[in-house]
Amino acid sequence: GKSTLLRLIGGIYAPDQGTVRTRGRISLLSGVGVGFNRDLTGRENMMLTGSIFGFNQQEMLDMSQSIIDFSGIEKFIDEPLRTYSSGMRARLGFSIVSHMDPDILLLDEVMTVGDYDFRKRSRTRIEEMVRGAATVVIVSHSPYLIRQLCDRAYYLEDGTFKTNGDIEETISQYESDRGED
Repeated sequence: GKSTLLRLIGGIYAPDQGTVRTRGRISLLSGVGVGFNRDLTGRENMMLTGSIFGFNQQEMLDMSQSIIDFSGIEKFIDEPLRTYSSGMRARLGFSIVSHMDPDILLLDEVMTVGDYDFRKRSRTRIEEMVRGAATVVIVSHSPYLIRQLCDRAYYLEDGTFKTNGDIEETISQYESDRGED
């Protein structure tokens, strides 16, 4: 349900009933390297992803070095994606979408990939976006991450919200249902 909800917000899925209303540029990072072409290089995938999100070639060229530096995969950027580990693909994907200055950033359990340094850089980038003008929606099972990054949290089970947005209530309900008291 959680990933489906993000895909609904991101406009990938249409709702069976009701409506989803959003405003602004939306970036969805869901899964490792979703939407990448395995036969293209990291650089080519970066340019392709940018074009899908409405950026022109010059805009992508202007931000490409920053994307590459942030991802930490400089040595591999001109190699085909099929040679990348899943962590490298996820690092590239997060780096691309986080540089696109979205109004709404949708993240599906992406903080669990990469080495310690990359996870730290990613978290710092997400914190900057949360403090800035962006709305960041994070799907996570990590109470620590939720407490650190979120000002509201919801517990979704079987397509139904079980809590009203209070972080501690949400974490408590989740842990209680999972027998983690």
